[in-house]
Amino acid sequence: MTKVLNFKQELTGAFGQPIAENPTQVMVESAYHHHNLDWRYLSIEVAPEGLAAAVAGAKAMGFVGFNCTIPHKVSVIPLLDGLGDSASLMGAVNCVVRRGDQWIGENTDGKGFVESLALRFNPAGKKVVLFGAGGAARAISVELSLAGISEITIVNRTEERGRELTNLLTTRVAENVSQPLHAHFSPWDGDFRIPEGTDLVVNATSIGLYPHTEDTLPIVRETLRESMFVADVIPNPPETQFIQMAKASGCEVIDGLEMLVAQGVIGIRHWSGIDADPRVMRQALERVFEA
Repeated sequence: MTKVLNFKQELTGAFGQPIAENPTQVMVESAYHHHNLDWRYLSIEVAPEGLAAAVAGAKAMGFVGFNCTIPHKVSVIPLLDGLGDSASLMGAVNCVVRRGDQWIGENTDGKGFVESLALRFNPAGKKVVLFGAGGAARAISVELSLAGISEITIVNRTEERGRELTNLLTTRVAENVSQPLHAHFSPWDGDFRIPEGTDLVVNATSIGLYPHTEDTLPIVRETLRESMFVADVIPNPPETQFIQMAKASGCEVIDGLEMLVAQGVIGIRHWSGIDADPRVMRQALERVFEA
């Protein structure tokens, strides 16, 4: 009997700009190898004006799916055939999945964040301060609301975007939660003072992302208290200036690698049906950043 040989690899990847500092490929391909999948994950630089062509190219080349990162999480939506529940609710997509001949936008950012957070911090009934109003902030704030937080303050430099996200939380999202949800917008002008009584502080901006590793959130350091739990979505570097500041203030923290791994597990499940081993993925990332 003739052995059937198959030299075709299934393709996945990430579209973003900038993309060179994004370490997702390392962790996803480590999972593919660990689970004996002959698949590839490509990091692809895509400018905003090239997104439509990139999506068309992925369809033409038979991609299984792809991630969208900055700045494509909202602009990719009109290029797709539909949205999953979470992506529809928050109006942002970070994971596109091919289902038959349909291309469906999902969002794993918020779910990944809450899953990694819940291992050490129960968000139910807590008060949150969240910096940012972009795609990651939308995803995280929606999923935290669905997880039962009582209050969230959105802090953003652009008032229009900040109020838009706050309005989303107080209308569509509030209709989908069983507990009262209070959402507020706070302008970000100068060093921000974190209110007393805050339980969770989240950086969902790109401040501190490589190569701008010396940048940190402009906040009043003394308003970070050891009773607060602090999270940063930046995966590169894993220990941002903000995380270092929080540790020095006695706060318990989770770094961007934890969220990256958790959302990556969900994405691989969407594409392949396999529950990838998060330990393998985290270890692959740690090896890269220790080198």
